[in-house]
Amino acid sequence: MAQINPSYKKLAAGYLFPEIARRTREFQAANPAADILRLGIGDTTEPLTPAVVAGLRAAVERQGGLEGYSGYGDSEGIPELREAIAREYQKRGTAVTASDIFVSDGAKPDSANIQSIFHAGSIVAVQDPAYPVYVDSNVIAGRTGEASGGCYNGLVYMPCTEKNGFFPALPDRKVDLIYICSPNNPTGAAATHPQLKHFVEYAISQRAIILFDSAYAIFIRDQSLPHSIYEVEGAEQCAIEISSFSKSAGFTGVRLGWTVVPDAVVAEETAPGEIKGLWTRRQNTFFNGASNIAQAGGVAALTDTGQAEMAGRVDFYMGNARIIRDGLDQIGVTAFGGDNAPYVWMRTPPGIDSWAFFDKLLSECHVVGTPGVGFGPRGEGYFRLSAFGHRENVEQAAERITSRLVL
Repeated sequence: MAQINPSYKKLAAGYLFPEIARRTREFQAANPAADILRLGIGDTTEPLTPAVVAGLRAAVERQGGLEGYSGYGDSEGIPELREAIAREYQKRGTAVTASDIFVSDGAKPDSANIQSIFHAGSIVAVQDPAYPVYVDSNVIAGRTGEASGGCYNGLVYMPCTEKNGFFPALPDRKVDLIYICSPNNPTGAAATHPQLKHFVEYAISQRAIILFDSAYAIFIRDQSLPHSIYEVEGAEQCAIEISSFSKSAGFTGVRLGWTVVPDAVVAEETAPGEIKGLWTRRQNTFFNGASNIAQAGGVAALTDTGQAEMAGRVDFYMGNARIIRDGLDQIGVTAFGGDNAPYVWMRTPPGIDSWAFFDKLLSECHVVGTPGVGFGPRGEGYFRLSAFGHRENVEQAAERITSRLVL
């Protein structure tokens, strides 16, 4: 008799972003004349840059001829792209090499899949609030009990609060896997060298593994802050880094990311190179490699011209973030982020929970954002606004919030 994986039934009632879409559709159906502006999901809105388009187009044209056609490639990624990504790490003073790079179809699937190479009984620690895939993938893997009071039994939650600057203290017990995202989605907080060093030293001492999400590193404006965990001494022994072209190059629809697994990274009772070998085997078994065409776009994005164009896009989105922050400041709303990340994390008005504020913002301003509680229990009382949007829409949304929101 076929049976389903019972861990799926432990998942919260609805994944955050489909629930946002459902509520928005219902409001639109009831208010067909409303012009809804969306500052919710972190999906890029500006077109691919010319260098990237040229790289993609050339790759498509090569596929149309016998000499240029290519079928399956290396599941780890084409050498040219792996080398280009490694050079970016080396510019930051790290020892990352092309052989450490595993190209994929995005940071989200890698974040979900990476836990599969670790023991099913691993104790997992997550920042709270955090991007939902870290939690949900471990729930599905059977590493948790049922949810209670917004938390899953068996997970270790590391509170990120105003008091600690939205970067957590070390776990209060021994853990095996630690998820850290910097700059953080949703709070926009970027970790310092000392903060990451504290975790690296803990992980080495406990033979734990840090799963470090750096998908938003390109948005860091403060150049004294680390863009990669490998800028911290010893991190190559305990950290796996996951990143993406989605937000930097606008590849949310093109789909391209990577994971860095150094030879030196070890867990309990493993030798150097063993974890890398497991991830290699996992990818070879379940994945035939990212699209050759998408990878050509990634190579183009990392040329000098491509990087200059990406920097322009980043400047654009960070300009949007400043518009949102300025609008909130104008009406006296306490807000964070928007300086080293494309997200603004705001406090909801007193007495209003984050889903109630979602409905309030939608009904009063016709603006969609993301309830903080959707990122974890300590997101309650907060709300995320995304800087990904056309400038005129962001300006209009900020104006509506400043003029229509009743506080």
